[in-house]
Amino acid sequence: MGKVSTKIFDLEGKVVGRLRVSQVFKTPIRPEVIKRAVVAIQSRRFQPQGRNPLAGKRRSVESLGSGHGMARVPRLRATGQRAVFAVGTVGGRSAYPPVAEKKIVKQIPRKEKRLALRSALAATASKEVVASRGHMVDEVRDLPLVVVDEIEGLKKTSEVEKVLLKLGVWPDVYRVKESIKERAGKGKRRGRRMKHAVGPLLVIAQNKGVAQAAGNLPGVDVSTVKNLNAELLAPGTHPGRLTVWSRSAFEKLDELFGGGG
Repeated sequence: MGKVSTKIFDLEGKVVGRLRVSQVFKTPIRPEVIKRAVVAIQSRRFQPQGRNPLAGKRRSVESLGSGHGMARVPRLRATGQRAVFAVGTVGGRSAYPPVAEKKIVKQIPRKEKRLALRSALAATASKEVVASRGHMVDEVRDLPLVVVDEIEGLKKTSEVEKVLLKLGVWPDVYRVKESIKERAGKGKRRGRRMKHAVGPLLVIAQNKGVAQAAGNLPGVDVSTVKNLNAELLAPGTHPGRLTVWSRSAFEKLDELFGGGG
């Protein structure tokens, strides 16, 4: 991006100064690298699964061999009629079952992981990329959107709502509220009955109460700048999440992610 500086807004949405834009936002946007990094993070939450080595094999069986006018598959020793044990028979073993020893965690080189994070940060400053992801950005005051540090000390959800409204971010939160619906299928019986879209991300330097206050808003996530990762900035591997920065967090970007490699 070509911006050299960005505006700083107070809690009323008024401009109170300007701040130099970090070099991080000049990183090329690489969706394929971001996707690899997000999948690598998600893979650590996969649940290993496997089959019991004796599944489908706990039978006393024998094959009758040829010359009987029937398939030469293993059959129950007691009756000699019902086919069991073999692949493709009722209650038989699987041909190539999943094994718990399989490595399901995806690895990514350290430099590529860092590039993905820098690229995801750069995508949050592009209004076109943020809008293409589905966020409501028509009323957003500026991108990147930087707010005074007082936002970190908000302790009531109603206070956070007022600030987001003044900054033009509230339409995106409302979009998330409208998207809440009941999940189809068996997932609703497994602790995830409802689902909704992803809303804005608030990045702070230090949590002084705003994480609990904003946590009541659907789709809104709060993270310290030190804990940022590619999945927070690009949920579902799609870059361009609508992000609100506190001034202190924005000033630490060069220190944390400004270097190459």
